[in-house]
Amino acid sequence: MRFVQIEEPAVEKPLIIAALQDMGNVGNIVIDFVNKSKKSTLFRTAEAANPSYVLDMGGHIEIPKEVWEYRYAKNVIIFGGGTGQPKSETDLHQLCLDVIEVAKKHNVKFIYTLGGFHTTHPILDEPKTFITTTSQELTRQLERLDVHMTPAKSIITGFNGLILGYAKMNGINGIGLYGEINEPAIPQYKTAKSVLKTLEKLTYQSFGDTAELDILAKDVDRRLRSDRDYEI
Repeated sequence: MRFVQIEEPAVEKPLIIAALQDMGNVGNIVIDFVNKSKKSTLFRTAEAANPSYVLDMGGHIEIPKEVWEYRYAKNVIIFGGGTGQPKSETDLHQLCLDVIEVAKKHNVKFIYTLGGFHTTHPILDEPKTFITTTSQELTRQLERLDVHMTPAKSIITGFNGLILGYAKMNGINGIGLYGEINEPAIPQYKTAKSVLKTLEKLTYQSFGDTAELDILAKDVDRRLRSDRDYEI
């Protein structure tokens, strides 16, 4: 991994919101929305040193860049972006460690991560967002709020799970928010909205009007219905 420091963020004891692309693209949708809402400023980048594939552009190839961004706004650091997760375990662990080092440097007390929660049960109404934390004490505190905790034991893979482990090992409070999805391969804007609303409740911050996500969700639903009608 290559890390480039562009400037020092003007933050004091911020929280960190960190997530990478995952099922239903929930991580990227939320991170992009928060960056846009907060009008965040880029201050550091992380880039995979060795790409795991090349892009055939039709007669010639290009070498892709896997780049993730650290951005900041008032009292918050936002990490994410990019086109996917690290392709090797070494890069994944280096990325998690770098987020922890940034957190320590700026006296971060809470790291929030987020993603999709794949379920085979049909989502008939609005998707739920399930929460897990790095300690039983923190879980008991959140259970007093009107939120849903993860319902059973499971394995959380990739950055959006592993970063909680690194937070726990380094004495930083970590909270994971995972929104219900049925279709992992389709962008889940309704789920992203659910995660954002829960994130607002936990962080006491506002991320603005989510009407844009409603419009995008309806467009996805319309295209899916059109595809099904075409198949029939």
